[in-house]
Amino acid sequence: MGVKIEVFRMMLYLSFPVAMFWVSNQAEYFEEYIVKRKREIFPPDEGMHRKELEDFKEKMRVRKEQRILKQISVESEN
Repeated sequence: MGVKIEVFRMMLYLSFPVAMFWVSNQAEYFEEYIVKRKREIFPPDEGMHRKELEDFKEKMRVRKEQRILKQISVESEN
């Protein structure tokens, strides 16, 4: 009786990780869960959103250039 229980436990211990690996590597599961989750976390770029980011980057670049030019002019006066 004890050997049968040990064989059953060993079979369970070995089959559970193999089954989880097999289930998680199914293409349908990957497509349904992983890709949808990725799209929730990182939504595809929208044209308007991208334009706003580009405008913000340009504004910050201009502001940085003006600050650098101001520092250079102050240093040149000294």
